[in-house]
Amino acid sequence: MKVVILAGGFGTRISEESSSKPKPMIEIGGKPILWHIMKYFSLYGYNEFVICVGYKGYVIKEYFANYHLHQSDYRVNTMNGNIELFNQGDENWIVDIIDTGLQTMTGGRLKRVKEYVGDNFIMTYGDGLSDVCLKSLVKRHFDSGLQATVTAVRPPGRFGALDMDSDRVTHFTEKPSGDGSFINGGFFVLNKTVLDLVDGDDCIWEKGPLKKLTDSGNLGYYKHDGFWQPMDTLREKNILESLIEKERAPWILWK
Repeated sequence: MKVVILAGGFGTRISEESSSKPKPMIEIGGKPILWHIMKYFSLYGYNEFVICVGYKGYVIKEYFANYHLHQSDYRVNTMNGNIELFNQGDENWIVDIIDTGLQTMTGGRLKRVKEYVGDNFIMTYGDGLSDVCLKSLVKRHFDSGLQATVTAVRPPGRFGALDMDSDRVTHFTEKPSGDGSFINGGFFVLNKTVLDLVDGDDCIWEKGPLKKLTDSGNLGYYKHDGFWQPMDTLREKNILESLIEKERAPWILWK
């Protein structure tokens, strides 16, 4: 099953760095946050990625086009230009990088990569980290038989809040005031049929499609009580940096 990562937004709330690069390429611990997200997925055996780029997408394209140079030590023969790589990373990824447009909204970006995904796929954003159990999330999705499953977390309230019954979402509210509600944690498992709910580039995934799935009883959830942290601001970037420096980053399980 492929992992779709939305990485095309402008990242205006962390403009200190996003003026020169897309937010998913902002580094924490010396690596882009996008790399951390992909590394975490690969721990669970998910090694095929579809990255939806837009704003400064060429930075992401260049990074993966020269991935071995970025990740390895190497020796250059300046006489003939030969490059010998050594101490390479151990990632075994297949990465599709798709230009989904500069102004395209989140739903529109998903629709644009429809031909690159299978019947079911995982979707997440390129600016958040978690230690969510992906195996349990995927199992929950298939056991439910529903079209979509969202990871429900409970951080400060400025994201889409979820009301839930025993197995599905009953109400979805975009960005309410902080009230302790469970929120959209951004790790989804989706059946390809949900893309039929997207009506164009202007479609915002978190508004029309999620609400339609909720109204039809087709949005399930997986409750995650562990670590979850977005990186929308410089302060949140510093939180993630501090966790890495203190060797207390919950998502770094590959060392």
